[in-house]
Amino acid sequence: MMAAGLAVAVTVTAACAPDNDGGGATKDSAATFHAGGTHGVEAAAPSATAADKAIGLQAMLGQHSVLAADLMRSRIRGDDDFVQAANAALGKNTDDMSGLVGQLFGDAAAKQFAPLWSGHIVLLVSYAGAIGDGDEAAKKKTKIELIAAETKLATFFADASGGRLPLPAAKAAVATHVDHLTGQADAYAAKDYAKADKLYRENFEHTYDLGGALAGALLPPADAKVLEEPIWRLRSTLGKLLAEHAVLIEDVTRAAVSNTADFTASGSQMNANTEALAAAIDTLFDAKAAKTFQNLWANHVEQLVAYSVATAAKDPAKQQAAKSKLAGFEKQMSAFLGSATGHKLSDEVLASALLAHDGMLMRHADAYGRKDYAGAHDLAYQTYDHMIELARTLADAFGEKVAERLPKGGAATGYGGEAHVVEHR
Repeated sequence: MMAAGLAVAVTVTAACAPDNDGGGATKDSAATFHAGGTHGVEAAAPSATAADKAIGLQAMLGQHSVLAADLMRSRIRGDDDFVQAANAALGKNTDDMSGLVGQLFGDAAAKQFAPLWSGHIVLLVSYAGAIGDGDEAAKKKTKIELIAAETKLATFFADASGGRLPLPAAKAAVATHVDHLTGQADAYAAKDYAKADKLYRENFEHTYDLGGALAGALLPPADAKVLEEPIWRLRSTLGKLLAEHAVLIEDVTRAAVSNTADFTASGSQMNANTEALAAAIDTLFDAKAAKTFQNLWANHVEQLVAYSVATAAKDPAKQQAAKSKLAGFEKQMSAFLGSATGHKLSDEVLASALLAHDGMLMRHADAYGRKDYAGAHDLAYQTYDHMIELARTLADAFGEKVAERLPKGGAATGYGGEAHVVEHR
C-alpha cells in the first residue's frame, strides 16, 4: 500500500533549540545546523530548487497525516483543549502546503488545491466527531462525502500532471490515505490500539511517499529527473525515517505522560521505526555498524520514555537520571556518526544537534504534562523540521558513494496506492 523508494528530499531548518532549563541545548549550540526557515518557509525561498520544493511537499504531506490522525483521536476522546491545539497545528501545515503548491504548480493550482484540501480535513474531523458522538448514520454519510472529496482531489492531481499521473493511480493514492485515517480512528475508538497505531505509522509512510510521487509526476520532466539521483534518494529515505522517529516518540511520550492504554501499541511502532533505521544503516554500511547504531538508538528511545514516565510521576530525580543517560547517548552517537561521515561533520556539531533534538522532546513531554498542548504542538513542529534537516545534512556528509548503495526505486511504482483499494471500497 505504500510506494517504495520514492526519490525526493528536503532542505529545512533546524528549529530553534530549546533553552537549558528544558534539558536541551542553547540556541547557539544548534546554530551550525541552521539552514534557514521552516520546511514551509525554506521551500518557498527564491534560491530553493525545484527538488527542494518537491521534498518540502513530501515533508508537509507526511506531517499532515499525523496531525490529522491526532486531531481525529482527540475529537473521539472529547478532549477539547487538545482539539484546539491540534487544529491550529494542522491549519499551519495546510497553509504551508497550499503556498508551496502555488510555487510548484502556479497560483491557479493553489487556488484549486486549498479549498479541496481544507474540505478533506473538515470531513475527516466530522467522521471522528460522528464516532465520538456514537452517530452511525452521520458516520456513514460522512464516509460517502469523503469518497466524493477523494475523487475531486485525485482529479486535481491527475489534471495538474498533464496526463503523467493516471487518474486511477491518483484515486488509489488518495483513497489509501483516507482509508488509513478513517481506519485508525475506528480502531482507536474500539480500543484496538495495536491496529490504530499500525495504521498511524503506515499512513505517515504512505503520505510522505505520496508527496514524492506527486512531485515526480507533476514537475517538469527535467526537474523530476533530479529526484532520482542517489543523493536525493538518500535524503528522502533518511528524512522519512528520522521524521517518523520524531512523530512516533512524541506519540509514545503523550501515552507515557498521560498513562493511557495505547502506550504499549505506540511503543511497538516506535521499535519498528528503530529497526527500520538500523536496516538502513546496514544497507549503507554493514551489519556491524547497524548493530552499533541500533543499540545506541534504542537506548536513546528508552531514556526519552523514562523521562516522560518520570514527568508523569513528577519525579525530578528520575528526570535528571534520564537526562544524564541521554548525554551519554549524544556523545556516543555523535562519535559513531562522525566516523560514518568520514568526519565531514565534527563530533561537536553532531552532539549539539542530538542535544537539541533530545531537549525539544523533553520539553515536549513537559508541556504535554502540564497540558500546554499549544506549546507541545509548537515543539513537535520544530522537532519535525529539525529531523528532516538532520537527514539532509547526514545524507550529504555520507556522500554519493554511500547513497548509491540504496536500492533503486522510482516514484512511478504505485503512486503510493493500489488500484484495488478504490475498486473494492
